[in-house]
Amino acid sequence: MKTFEVSKSNDMLERAKSVIPGGIYGHYGFSVRDTGPKFFSRADAAHFWDLDDNRYIDYMCAYGPMILGYGHPKVEEAANKQLRQGNTVSLASPAMVELAEVLVDMVSAADWALFGKNGGDSTALAVMIARAATGRRKVIKVTDGYHGVAPWMLGNRLGTTETDTQDVLEVAWNNTTELQGLIDQHPGDIAAFISSPYDHPVYRDNTLPAPGYWQQVEALCKKNDIVLIVDDVRAGFRINLAGSNREYGFTPDLICFGKAIANGHPLSALTGCDALRQTAQEVYFTGTQFFNAAPMAAAKATLQELQKIDAANLMTQIGSTLNQGLVNIASTHGYKLIASGIPAMPYYRLDGVSYETHVAWIDECVKRGVYLLGYHNHFISTAHTETDIQLTLEIVDEAFSALGPLSAHAPHEAKL
Repeated sequence: MKTFEVSKSNDMLERAKSVIPGGIYGHYGFSVRDTGPKFFSRADAAHFWDLDDNRYIDYMCAYGPMILGYGHPKVEEAANKQLRQGNTVSLASPAMVELAEVLVDMVSAADWALFGKNGGDSTALAVMIARAATGRRKVIKVTDGYHGVAPWMLGNRLGTTETDTQDVLEVAWNNTTELQGLIDQHPGDIAAFISSPYDHPVYRDNTLPAPGYWQQVEALCKKNDIVLIVDDVRAGFRINLAGSNREYGFTPDLICFGKAIANGHPLSALTGCDALRQTAQEVYFTGTQFFNAAPMAAAKATLQELQKIDAANLMTQIGSTLNQGLVNIASTHGYKLIASGIPAMPYYRLDGVSYETHVAWIDECVKRGVYLLGYHNHFISTAHTETDIQLTLEIVDEAFSALGPLSAHAPHEAKL
């Protein structure tokens, strides 16, 4: 299979650098590879095309938002209808109320909903509500847990200060003994525990909760009057449509949604329990674009379609098929491929090779039309078809052939 040329993408990147620091910034900037695409020209279903008109089967799904496929007709029809009626207006739209009703009805632990634009809006608001409700300052997060780019979540990254994170404590994933220890060290001063439903860091294998883990966490939080926050921004609607917590058998106080909630239209949501309703009403947190009506209409259509097609189970089936195929193909070439996390959000790693070798394999896939990243979990959508999966496996087979035998690569225990 012919490998792709990306000269137009490269030219556009150089053009971008003159007016945009780095040309492409943020998490998209981390994905830029010399041999890979940098800009898209169009997208449809589970595919996008770059500026050189190369088509890719997309397993990043815009880092998660694309859950029903790019340009899903029902979602776009709902968004466009609302746009014609009004989007950003001096009053809120009934679309907000209708969306909240659908979300509260759909998510088992939700009694109310508030909306923002990005997942970080939801996590920041959740922590503010927890602090306001408890009168406490400190927040416990899982080590390497990612909950947005607000300074309180960025650790010691450039541009932050020690005071930004002085009230954020960290605990190892799946370790309730350590959690109990932190609570004991800071009696009466823990406002919230925030975590994704399972551990999905960007540079190492993803790990599911141990049996009983979430039940123990819930019990500790209740015993110590700590607000339990689930960050379902990334995994939301891919594990269980009623909330990822439903799959693992516990009930949080607050759930943060984003990414897939509106199939790519900019929206996030925070849902919560009745006990925090009054505090949620009193905490001031807003934004000029928070009340955009078109994304809310898109989200309502997205959630209804997800329920109609039993999307979480469908994506689990698609992801399981893909994962097994990749593992089998890797084995025929003498490699061991690890697919961790949930099937709808797989994290891939070639075992026993250097990170550079792993990324070289990824590059060979991308050059042939399968869009993967060398870090981060990937995403399955309901738009990925059997044809997509079959073509993916053929391309991956060629990519391993291009990579060469395992013996050609020096073994190295890399931290991916």
